[in-house]
Amino acid sequence: MKPQITAKQAVEKIEDGMTVMIAGFLSSGSALSVLKALAESDVKELTIICNDTTYPDKGHGKLFALKKVKKVITTYLGANPISQEMYENGEIEINFFPQGTLIEKIRCGGCGLGGFLTPTGIGTLIENGKQKIHLDGKDFLLETALHADIALIGATRADTAGNLYYEGTTRNYNQMMATAADLVIAEVEEILPENQFIKPEDVHTQGIFVDFIVKK
Repeated sequence: MKPQITAKQAVEKIEDGMTVMIAGFLSSGSALSVLKALAESDVKELTIICNDTTYPDKGHGKLFALKKVKKVITTYLGANPISQEMYENGEIEINFFPQGTLIEKIRCGGCGLGGFLTPTGIGTLIENGKQKIHLDGKDFLLETALHADIALIGATRADTAGNLYYEGTTRNYNQMMATAADLVIAEVEEILPENQFIKPEDVHTQGIFVDFIVKK
């Protein structure tokens, strides 16, 4: 059985300066209760890896207004004017990546790979400062893997073994991020009774990747 903890207890595992993967697409599929508790905590100086900075009043979007973030590795700031303003004012460091590149960097981190070669970004600002490799007549950028201290993921349901199921598009980044962090906390809407288990064909994240479960 996986330990069940509260959102507050989950946040107690996050320390100043940690790198945290936050799953979700504009907060769909995010661990909203844990993120609310994180916003209310004293934790600061975080580096977060996320698809986007969501909205100012939702999910990890609240962390920007409260000045808890020092660096973001992401694809998009457009829905959150506060994170945009902080970036323009030099208050936070932003590393932008195309969406496909970002998820592949996370996948490599979860698979124990050092990185991968991609033609995406060649001839654009994305290639600045990166190693370029010429192979079979084409240029590629070397993109390195991403790994985090903690991943906060959101699932629809879990069984007591920690196996997770995601409804619809909430799956997004959750599966990959669950493999690429030292500690994985899954917030779920439902925990199945002890004598019930998610069917094998419905397991999207295996329990071996999950350390703690939070009931939303």
